[in-house]
Amino acid sequence: MGVVSHSSERAALAYDRLGSGDPLLLLHGLGGERHVWEPVLAPLAEHRTLIVPDLPGFGASPALPSALTPSPPLLASVVADLLDELGLGAPDVAGNSLGGWVALELALRGRARSVTALCPAGFWSRPLGPRRDTARRAARALRPLLPLLTHVGPVRRAALASTVAHPERVPPRAAARMIGAYADAPGFVAANAAMRAGRFARIADVRVPVTLAWGERDRLVKPPRALPLGVTSLLLPDCGHLPMWDDPGLVTQVILTAAERAAAA
Repeated sequence: MGVVSHSSERAALAYDRLGSGDPLLLLHGLGGERHVWEPVLAPLAEHRTLIVPDLPGFGASPALPSALTPSPPLLASVVADLLDELGLGAPDVAGNSLGGWVALELALRGRARSVTALCPAGFWSRPLGPRRDTARRAARALRPLLPLLTHVGPVRRAALASTVAHPERVPPRAAARMIGAYADAPGFVAANAAMRAGRFARIADVRVPVTLAWGERDRLVKPPRALPLGVTSLLLPDCGHLPMWDDPGLVTQVILTAAERAAAA
């Protein structure tokens, strides 16, 4: 499987492009970067051309200017610029956590043929407000030791327990990268504050097929009590907030099934 890495000048986003077939855009969550999709890239690339960017201020993408608030709608605008550069009108989009919210914002702009949101942010009943992030401070303090610490099973389990139901399924190298991305992201503080200050209240306005998939063991977000007719909501058994690591086969099936349903429609 070949991977071609690019840097978008206009959108200032780093991204990978791989696979063949109809385009599928993958959007990572808060504190992550594009490699969080690693377990599902190969099976998805057998069916689709994958566009996998780092959101602004995460991974290899620079943060937005400090005068701009990186709210989910603004992040969607930046991703739409990347789609323009690539000549893509409205690809199928899958997003995790904050990336799921951004995917829905893209759909509101007419820039998604379908949306699959895995454990999406924004469906809380009211804005969450600020929160002290002691876990990130700890990750930053331990940053130089991560390549060693993640080889210790109990340490890896403790570090990933809030996001992955089965930390033992995450290899040490991948765990170090995930924790390091969380610790290093220059855009984390601003994006976290913007995300927690709002909520996604326009699901009824989305006019493309939407699948919301929730981790049964997700400690961070929960399904809303009610959703509009036509929105598919399903549970991912024995999965946490990053279900692509807990059950990559199931996540691949959910994403492809949703996209194929949209294509048939």
